Amino acid sequence: MSRFTERHLDPASRLGEILFGFIMVLTVTLTAGFSVADGKRGVRQLLLAAVGANVAWGIIDAAMYIMNAMVVRRGKMRLVEAVQRAPDTERALVVIQDRVEPELQELLGPEKAEAFSRSVLQHIAGARIAKRSILTKEDFYGALASFWLVFVSCLPATIPFLIFREPQVALRVSNFLLIAGLFYVGQKWGTYAGKNRVAVGLVMVAVGLMLVGVAILLGG
Repeated sequence: MSRFTERHLDPASRLGEILFGFIMVLTVTLTAGFSVADGKRGVRQLLLAAVGANVAWGIIDAAMYIMNAMVVRRGKMRLVEAVQRAPDTERALVVIQDRVEPELQELLGPEKAEAFSRSVLQHIAGARIAKRSILTKEDFYGALASFWLVFVSCLPATIPFLIFREPQVALRVSNFLLIAGLFYVGQKWGTYAGKNRVAVGLVMVAVGLMLVGVAILLGG
């Protein structure tokens, strides 16, 4: 499944799924911890809350992945159609610069940006848009990868509720594992971004806890 998720989700998406999964479970378990019962009943309540948060967030992420895939694919089709309908080359270049080049302007100089736009124009000006369904099997694979990644990455946080009999002890251990997970995700993000891994890991923990606090204060 590791290769499956790597094949269908880019590194930023994988880390994002894990990060938001951690934040969701932290929010749910901390909120539930305010009113949980004592003893085994309380542990069971927290376990159900943690597992339920995993499943719910996984389903939500999978649905969002499919909707995003539909929007992105339709946007690419509209770009090709807009370029092909442009009355002249200059107008077609403007369309490309507005929709494609802005993401690269910080990396490309004016001359290279112009060459890039003309290269894109050359490739899609006479292209035929293949008739494809609005959804493909790759979209569903990506959605499954999103669900699986969120669900599995947050499972360790449920283990304390199977080991400890006291709800508050289990909750503290679970929260510690989730915070450690935030730090791990931050380190990975630092590696991909070429930044200091420890610093980014600590920042990720701080940001994650801040978001959890905001969610709890707002009744999330």
